[in-house]
Amino acid sequence: MKVVLRRVTKTPLDFEVKTNEITFKGYLEYHSGKLILLKANLNGLVEKSCDICAEEFKLPVNEDIEFFISDGIYEDASEIELDVVESLDGIADIEELLNSEIELIRSDYHSCDECKHSN
Repeated sequence: MKVVLRRVTKTPLDFEVKTNEITFKGYLEYHSGKLILLKANLNGLVEKSCDICAEEFKLPVNEDIEFFISDGIYEDASEIELDVVESLDGIADIEELLNSEIELIRSDYHSCDECKHSN
């Protein structure tokens, strides 16, 4: 699902993307300047290798996600730190954002139930 950022207004634009076992559901809303707010929930199961035994397992996920998408390069002189994803073509690819969030979860340290209980 691709969204043209200049069409996002103060009225929230709902989205829902589903993959095999995960749902990414939320909305996009104009914030200020070039910034679009994305608020969503990531819910389901993510396939992950255990960081102890390397066996594959399904990690339950229920994460609230909030960040900004910048329509172009984000430049801000203030000291406020924001989570900003830059879109250089004026389009937000929701499926690509979902895949990025899944990869962030996979990169964290996780162990399967068997390894958790054996320690």
